[in-house]
Amino acid sequence: MESWKASAYGSHGLPASFAQANVSRSVKGVLRGLHYQYQRPQGKLVSVMTGRIFDVAVDIRPGSASFGQWAGTELSADNHRQMYIPEGFAHGFLVLSDYALFHYHCTREYSPQHDAAIAWDDPEIAIKWPCQPETISGKDRVAPRLTDVPTDRLPPGVP
Repeated sequence: MESWKASAYGSHGLPASFAQANVSRSVKGVLRGLHYQYQRPQGKLVSVMTGRIFDVAVDIRPGSASFGQWAGTELSADNHRQMYIPEGFAHGFLVLSDYALFHYHCTREYSPQHDAAIAWDDPEIAIKWPCQPETISGKDRVAPRLTDVPTDRLPPGVP
């Protein structure tokens, strides 16, 4: 499987290069997200090397016509799908298989001082997760609703 080719992906509007690549391993029922960086937002190209997940992106750019709307899809080692999460979107996933090995390229390096999260179960966003998560981190359990996040703690808005 070809997971990245600058000329092919660039013709679809994706960035020509990435600043960081990460691998994450989680077990069934683990939910991670909805994570984002403000002031230094990251775009992410995500894929699954082993297992399967439900992957979600939420537009959190102030002024965007699709602010607060989400998109999600199943990514797996079998379907070879990838999902691009643009800068200014929050990202999360739920592991559906016994475990999953998740790979993502980032347009910017991780910036801990700009790291933030939005509630995975925010009723105004209303993500339709395929099943109830079994494990949620402390950070994700106490993440605020999108409407409770001050604008200066969101990624740059849409002009």
